[in-house]
Parts: sequence; structure tokens; C-alpha cells
Amino acid sequence: MLGAASLFDMKQVLAAAEDKQTAKTPPLSAQEITAIEAALGKKGNYNEEQSTLNISLPRGDLKVKIKGEEVPTSFGFGGWVAFKKALDGKSTVLMSDTVLLQEEVNPLISAAHANGLEVSAIHNHFFYEEPRIFYMHVHGVGEPADLARKYAASIRDSKLYPANQPKAAGSTEQPATARFDIPSLDAIVKHKGSVNGPTYKYTVGRDDLSIKAMGAELTAAIGLNSWATFAGTKEKAHIAGDIAMLEHEVNPVIKVLRQNGLEVVAVHNHMLGDDPRMIFLHYYGNGQATDLAKGFRAAINMLGKEKPGMPMRH
Repeated sequence: MLGAASLFDMKQVLAAAEDKQTAKTPPLSAQEITAIEAALGKKGNYNEEQSTLNISLPRGDLKVKIKGEEVPTSFGFGGWVAFKKALDGKSTVLMSDTVLLQEEVNPLISAAHANGLEVSAIHNHFFYEEPRIFYMHVHGVGEPADLARKYAASIRDSKLYPANQPKAAGSTEQPATARFDIPSLDAIVKHKGSVNGPTYKYTVGRDDLSIKAMGAELTAAIGLNSWATFAGTKEKAHIAGDIAMLEHEVNPVIKVLRQNGLEVVAVHNHMLGDDPRMIFLHYYGNGQATDLAKGFRAAINMLGKEKPGMPMRH
């Protein structure tokens, strides 16, 4: 016989499944997208299926080494800011992940608060990196152009602001297609990734879940995803990434990552008020690219399984 708590959990999941089938996020208009991009001085990528505008904020000014080896910015040192309408269409949600040196963290906290935005998390994503890097998540709710102006004002005096970044020089590095056996990696991960210069990245959403925060549905384009990025070469590869989990999935994921020789770097939140609550795990490894891919796939295989007394959406 199910207890009251189990019955409550079941009702939550069934209600979430029904919401997933019926709710649809209103799109950002072309005028709203233009206003957001103008405020930040940079074009973004609008995902029509997920009704989300995402603008990348890479830290091309940083030269980062891991275990003494230089790694590209695209290995995991690019931040972003995303905009998406709430389900009722009455407001827009901003979410952002920012890449910061230690001395940049508190000035950005003060600037975000001064501009009416909030901080939801501050943490590491890596071990062994030089210089030490932190990641700060910022969020807000409001009208699209106003949110973008507030965010732009918050980062204007920092290296996050697009105009303060060095102009991208033509890369002389081999592209990921020449560094890795892409078909073999895709076959292991069972997804197709994307090439970003010398790195290759997989992004896997949680389409089995209906997660809401601040009135908006959270999807892969606004940060609810698991990912893995490969740098180096197929014989001497680095992998870094993130796994998006429900609470009961955390330790099964930790277990299989360790079984596959990957290091668990951090376990933490990214959002506030997300329902149900999501936990994110960052990991790192080096070795043969195919072995690293098997570790990532093993972690993905732990997601979407039923919690005892709590059926998942099918």
C-alpha cells in the first residue's frame, strides 16, 4: 500500500506529464528579439521549438590550463544568457551562466542586485584549472527589453560584455572533425554533437521531465540539459560536462561515473524555485575519447528511471 508521500509524488508526476502535453510557451516576437540583441550588442540563437533566445558570452580573454595543458575556451569557459516567455505569456524569464575569475564574482553580485536581478548559484565546474574559475548563475523576470538592459548594465564593466571581449582571431587549430573519430563517438553516445573549432560537444535535454521555474518551462535551450565536451585528440582526450538530475538520480550517476574512471567535480543547484528540484553534477576525465564517451553514456543511462513508488512519464 502506498503511503501519503508516495501518492503525493505520483500525483505530482502525473500532473507534470499532463502539463507537458498541454502547455505551450508563447514565442518571443521578432521585435523583442531585436531589442534584446540591441541591448547586449550581440546576435543570439533563437530556438523556435523551445521559444528561447540564447546569446553566448565566451571568455576569449582567458587562457586556461588544466593539469598544465592549455584548453580552448569552447571546452567549458563560455557563458550564456537566455530569454524565454513564461507559460502565461505575461512575463519573460532570464537565466544566465557566467564565467568569472575569483576577483570578478562579488562585483558582479553587486551589479546584478543593483539592477534588480538575482543570483541563484556560485560554484566551480572544474578541478586543476589555472587560473581558478567560478560560475555564477543569474536570473530575473520582467519585460524582455528591460531584462536585457538590466543584464547589460550588470555586465557592462566586466569582460562578460561582448564589446569588452577581444576580437576573435582566425583559428589555426585543427577542427574537431580532424581530431576525433566523430562517427564512433556518436555511436557510443547515441546522439549527434556539434563542432566548435577544436572541440566537440553533446547536449542532451530532459524531455522526459516537465520542469518549471518562475512560471516558465525549463528546456535544454535555457540550461536544463546534460552535456559533454571533448578537447585534445582521440588518443589523448579531455572530457568535461554536466549531468542534469532529479535528486534520486544523483548517486546512481556518481556511481557509474566513478566506475568509468571519470572524476566527480561538483554537485549543486543551478536554479532557485525549480519544480521538481534539479541537481547538476560536473565531471572531468582524460584518456581515450571513446572510453570517455562510454562514461558519459553510462551516466545518461541512469536518467529517467523510476524512483520506487514514483512512475516516470512515458
